[in-house]
Amino acid sequence: MTATPLRSAGLGLKPQHFEDAVTLQAPSLWWELHPENYGVDGGPRLAWLEALRARHPLSLHGVSLSLAADAPPDDAALERLARLAQRLQPALISEHLAWSAWRGQYLPDLLPFPRSREALVRIAANIARVQDRLGRSIAVENPAHYLHLAGHDWSETDFLAELVRRTGCALLLDVNNVYVSARNLGARAEDYLDAFPLHAVVEIHLAGHHADPGWGEALLIDSHDAPVAEAVWALYERVLNRAGRAIATLIERDAEIPPLADLLAERERAQGLLAAVHSPEAAPCA
Repeated sequence: MTATPLRSAGLGLKPQHFEDAVTLQAPSLWWELHPENYGVDGGPRLAWLEALRARHPLSLHGVSLSLAADAPPDDAALERLARLAQRLQPALISEHLAWSAWRGQYLPDLLPFPRSREALVRIAANIARVQDRLGRSIAVENPAHYLHLAGHDWSETDFLAELVRRTGCALLLDVNNVYVSARNLGARAEDYLDAFPLHAVVEIHLAGHHADPGWGEALLIDSHDAPVAEAVWALYERVLNRAGRAIATLIERDAEIPPLADLLAERERAQGLLAAVHSPEAAPCA
């Protein structure tokens, strides 16, 4: 299965915007959706997606394959994803470096794990299993962190780079996750981004966050319920300048959904920064 690479800015698809999305005139716009919401064999949802796909590229961003679990991805879930991908021919397919299923129990969260040698072997095997079934590579997203875990044999950036080397997968760089994690763990987001294997990145996510109601600014939550923060925009520019190329960029909003015009304005800001990468003044950073 082949797909045309995306190099522009897109939006997450929400039911509130269904009617506007299918008629929207916006060259280079693309839409990302959670495949778990469309794992059916027919009906109006799929018909609507096919109508949308006729106007704009689509991307599938999974939340349930549980790549870091102690077992392979669920066969039924993987089969549903494969059928949807075959039907929609998305430009990108991505998943999270996290786990959400454990011995038959399913949890509504994307949970962390120790980056051990054993975990590397297991996750690489799970990624390979998914890619073999789909007949294409997927992109793996860096997680958000809220506490320190023991037992790491690898830094996160080295762990991701090794997954790329072993499986041929691509990477999805979530800049908001980097910012939230750095603030929560007392690290520097700039150091993390400077070490990130940008050569493997095919997509970037930008989202909003908020301070925890109890802990305040000492604990940031990757909530996707607010506009992209200025600090995250600054990190995004740093990434693009270092990469020296336009990378497909998604504006994520999963709660407190605003009017579509507000999201389009954020998308236009990202689009402008992507265009600036190719300006005569722009040059990649070492």
